[in-house]
Amino acid sequence: MVRVSVLNDCLKSISNAERRGKRQVLVRPSSKVIIKFLSVMQKHGYIGEFEIVDDHRSGKIVVQLNGRLNKCGVISPRFPVKIPDIEQWVADLLPSRQFGFIVMTTSAGIMDHAEARRRHIGGKILGYFY
Repeated sequence: MVRVSVLNDCLKSISNAERRGKRQVLVRPSSKVIIKFLSVMQKHGYIGEFEIVDDHRSGKIVVQLNGRLNKCGVISPRFPVKIPDIEQWVADLLPSRQFGFIVMTTSAGIMDHAEARRRHIGGKILGYFY
């Protein structure tokens, strides 16, 4: 069986472990996109520390959970989002304007929608978490 989306598998296993009340979860395989996505989640305090384990293959990541994450997911295909359209995507994906973030990949790197709007950059949508 082939893996269609490594990022989707990662976020699904994190979401399932969070629902079960686990304190940590092992995610494999690792990728640069997953590491950037997790660092955005960590910056906003939705997950704790994460450690990258190099096993001379595709790598593994051990993520510490802190119980703040309600849901996270991937948007596939990666739709292009212009700056004026960010607000519509926020309304469609997030439960409230007060919390939750949409993660976008832009020419300036992977960031959340608030930072992309501050920097006045559009891009493609990767996923969301709240």
